[in-house]
Amino acid sequence: MATRIIPAVGDTDAARSITTLLSQLPDVEPAPPVSDSTQLIDLLARLAGESLDELPEVVLVHERIGPVPALELIREVALRFPAVGVVLVTADASPGLFAAAMDSGARGLVAMPLSYEELANRLQAAAQWSVGVRRHLGQGGDVFTGPGGTVVTVTGAKGGVGTTLTAIQLALAAQASGRTVALVDMDLQAGDVASYLDVQFRRSLVDLAAITDISPRVLSDAVFSHASGLALLLAPGEGERGEEVTDRSVRQIVSALRSRYEVVVIDCGTQMTGANATAVEMADTALLVTTPDVIAVRGAKRIVRMWDRLQIRKAEETMTVVNRYSRATEIQPPLIQKITGTRLAQSAVPSNFKELQGVVDAGRLHELESKSVVKQALWGLAGELGLVKIPEPAEKNSKFRNNDRGAIGTRRRRGGPSGPGADSGPGSGSRKGNG
Repeated sequence: MATRIIPAVGDTDAARSITTLLSQLPDVEPAPPVSDSTQLIDLLARLAGESLDELPEVVLVHERIGPVPALELIREVALRFPAVGVVLVTADASPGLFAAAMDSGARGLVAMPLSYEELANRLQAAAQWSVGVRRHLGQGGDVFTGPGGTVVTVTGAKGGVGTTLTAIQLALAAQASGRTVALVDMDLQAGDVASYLDVQFRRSLVDLAAITDISPRVLSDAVFSHASGLALLLAPGEGERGEEVTDRSVRQIVSALRSRYEVVVIDCGTQMTGANATAVEMADTALLVTTPDVIAVRGAKRIVRMWDRLQIRKAEETMTVVNRYSRATEIQPPLIQKITGTRLAQSAVPSNFKELQGVVDAGRLHELESKSVVKQALWGLAGELGLVKIPEPAEKNSKFRNNDRGAIGTRRRRGGPSGPGADSGPGSGSRKGNG
């Protein structure tokens, strides 16, 4: 069987040289080169989403790939796609770089200018390793082998719009459907996830910030297992320590979480830093929570424009959730969509602080009653985002199999009664004004 290889090369001349040499190797099936790290991750995720067998055996990463540096890209590929062997192509074959590449998860290093024999040997070794890993995974190992968990970030247009409430309920909805879920509090100076869920835990994001190789054991030591079933990675108790969490450490932390959990929900708060900007950039879905008032909508527009200027995320790649919505408000969702230029979540979240106040004050937000209209709306949003696992019918041939799927989520996706045009709409409350 031919060895499938994807070259990730940003330099045009290097790409031409590598492609030419790969075409001369026997039993090798090279794919067209990808020119940047984002394109590579997206391609691997799409292939893995189809099947583990669709992934290439080897990925060649050139030292000048971008925007993510080569070693960080290797680490992310190794974490998210453990059955793919990665080989670094570099002009620097020093022992120091070799050790750094191996620490990042590479299976080999090839020095430039390229040698036919050296390249063939490195590719063969990486391919054999990949085949062995796939054979092991095929025997039912407990390693998460999908395209990597879904990452959702939740950012507030301003303080008090319901950011934390939204993040927690999305995570609870995904967990209740049977998925493994991590909830991350990346509101580094004012994070309140621990307060909402009545948690006292000494470990936080800061404990992972200085670690260059986040192993599953290291990650599990920093994560708090909540009674609800959620895995919590909390903001530091001392807000000033949030500065220790850099964009580079966030990239490693999110990649590690993505490789271990099916869903990762990140509360990014309302203040943009390099850390949570990186999380938004890496997210599969970026939610922006606002309320239907002038100040909040202006804040949402300001954030969207800032993300676009800094090339973090385009407006059309952002989804706005309108919280505390009512048909009586002057500012309606279509106007918010027009002002921000973002996509609009169909699920509506009605304003009903009374049903929230008791569980919020007690720090028991996970015990919010199922009949709560706020909870129903936010769990509907989870269904709209695809975070909820749809159960298979009990009997394959049941006459009801086409009617009993999706429950809340399917109705929301079809524009059911909780959409922005319904009688009730977004809303919630908390000690910070809804999260």
